[in-house]
Parts: sequence; C-alpha cells; structure tokens
Amino acid sequence: MKRHLILFATTCLLSLSTALQPASAVTVVPEGNRNATQPNIPAASIKRTGELNTTHEAKYQKIYNLLKSDPKLRSKISSVARTYGIDPVHIVGALVGEHTYNVDAYDRLQTYYVKAISYVKQGLSFDYQGESIGDFIKRPQFSSCAQYKDSLRLWTCREGVWEADFRGKTVGGKRFPDNRFAAVFFQPFYAGQTFGLGQLSPLTALQMTDMVNRYSGLPKLDADHATEVYKTIMDPDFTLPYMAATIKESIDVYRRVADFDISKNPGITATLYNTGGADARARALANTNAGRAAAGQPPQLPEENYYGWLVNNKLEQLKALF
Repeated sequence: MKRHLILFATTCLLSLSTALQPASAVTVVPEGNRNATQPNIPAASIKRTGELNTTHEAKYQKIYNLLKSDPKLRSKISSVARTYGIDPVHIVGALVGEHTYNVDAYDRLQTYYVKAISYVKQGLSFDYQGESIGDFIKRPQFSSCAQYKDSLRLWTCREGVWEADFRGKTVGGKRFPDNRFAAVFFQPFYAGQTFGLGQLSPLTALQMTDMVNRYSGLPKLDADHATEVYKTIMDPDFTLPYMAATIKESIDVYRRVADFDISKNPGITATLYNTGGADARARALANTNAGRAAAGQPPQLPEENYYGWLVNNKLEQLKALF
C-alpha cells in the first residue's frame, strides 16, 4: 500500500489513549456514498492505467474475478476478519481499491507466494545513503519516542520526528529528501514498489506489528530485518492480518476520536486504507463538528474518496462473495 502512511503530527498520538466514548454518543455512518458522483480519480492512476493499455473497470473485474474464483482466498479473508472483529467486506474493499486504482492484480493467488519467496532470497535492508534505519533512529532527535512501547505509537512518533526535523533539511551536514519517511527509508528498490496482495507499506507493517502479534500470534517485525518485513507484506497468509489490523485501527480511532462508527460503511474504511492518517483525519473531523455543534449545525459525516466510492458503488456485488 504505497500511500498508506499513517499520521504525521505527534499530537495525534494523544488520541490513541483516549477512552471510548459512551455508545449513545456514537453516530453510525450508514451504508452508501455521500457523493452522488465519483470524486476525481488522481491523474497518476489514470496515466498508469492507460500505460498498461487497460481501464479501471477492467482492473476491477480482474481483482473481483480472482476473489470470486478462489474459495481458499475468500476463506482466508473470512477467517482473518473474524479474528479482528470486522466484516470481511472491509478487507475485500481495500483489495478492490488497491488493484483497481494502483497495481494490477495477478491472475492467481499462488503468484503472490512466489513473489514473497523471491524477495526473501534477495536480501534487503532499510537505509538511506548507507545509514541504516536502525542507526538513523538512534539519533538524539528520536529520544522522545523511547517513551512509547507499542509499535503504533513508537513508529508514529518516529515518523513525526522525520517530518519535523529531517524532511527536506540538512542535519549534521547530510541533506535529507523532501519526501515521506516510508519512501526514503522503507522502499529499497524504488519509491512506490510493492507487490503484495494488500499493497501495504513496510512502515505500516512496522506500526501494526504489535496488534498483529496480539491478535494473530505472528512474530513481531523488526526494521533491522527488512527481508522479513517484505516477506510479510507480500505473503498473503501474513499480509491479510496486517490489512485487517490497519482497518480495525481506523474503525477504532474514528469511534474513539470522532464519535463515528464507520464499521457499516466499507467505502469509508477503504478510503482510509488508501489515504492513511486515520487518527489525524478523525481528529480534524471531530474539530470540524465541534465548531458545527457550537453553531447549531448538524455533524458532518465522514466522506468517501474516489477509491472508497467505487467500493460502496459495488457493495452488493462484493457482499455476495460471502
């Protein structure tokens, strides 16, 4: 998931420890799209799809046909969804969005396993100009992050430090790119390259590894072992739990921070899977609605983007898979 880079502001960390609001205060976001027509699809997606001599509809049909024709894949999705307490259509929505607007799906699930094995054989590392991520996060700027013991808050803090202290700046005589943390340190081939079924970024996997360990019992990931991180995001048996954990966190944070239950609207969870930053977006929406309430106006509901709009538009067909 190339774009799935979660939360830049360190203030967003505070919401992770906020107690759940009373059930009566939570508004259920109903099924369906808030936008009558699909929001604009990014030019990059249109260009990439055109260069492949295909269409978004054809790409949708390809991933849909993979899901429809592979009962083992659907069974894996259902099992993982039960473990994380979410509807399987949320996972399907993320898969559909990724393979419709970003990469093209492979025809067979087995191809993803083959790709995972090929990366394990290559040997990878996360670094920038010879400085490994393990050494980089030992710099004094990251010392404040040591207070966080869970992987989500720890790596979110580190991402925030990158944004504030390193991105586009010269530090200690070394110039750092004006680019995302994940793109600079966590994509060892070239920015944007992923082959996994869920298109997860390595940074997202590192953030969610504690939750996945807790729910699925998978070993915790370590940034100093890049090969294992890449194998995890490319192997369907590992990447599906990480997808589920990412979606569950989005659902939880919208309830916790913005008083919205988005668990009934797969288009919203797909949107957040696409954009990342669920915590920051929930906080921004909560602030907007606080102002609207003070002005005597009704709350603004979360809205889907182009990616989530497709998921909601195809929802009945996707639900029928299960």
